[in-house]
Amino acid sequence: MARSLKKGPYVDEGLLKKIEGKKPQTAAPITTWARRSQIAPEMVGFKFAVHNGKTHIEVLVSEDMVGHRLGEFSPSKKFVRHGGKMQKEMEQKAKESEIASAQAAKAAADVAGKKK
Repeated sequence: MARSLKKGPYVDEGLLKKIEGKKPQTAAPITTWARRSQIAPEMVGFKFAVHNGKTHIEVLVSEDMVGHRLGEFSPSKKFVRHGGKMQKEMEQKAKESEIASAQAAKAAADVAGKKK
């Protein structure tokens, strides 16, 4: 649900204090746990280390990110892959074709080396 226009955007006060008076190019990454904080125009150019529940992920804020939340750029869930029997078969076929192409390339290089 969207935040009321009367209230305005939520920007964590602690973040604004941390960037106050600093230059974006020289500042070290700013560590934060405030994933819900919206990105304000003053934050553009700064690096934030946003906590994802396990580690801090560095996020370089650009102009396109203004209005979004910091947590959107620090994923908290890791996609492993879709599994199952079909997936394993597809991976096995891909590995076999890669090996076959490498062997063919090696054979072609051997033949070219013998002609010289």
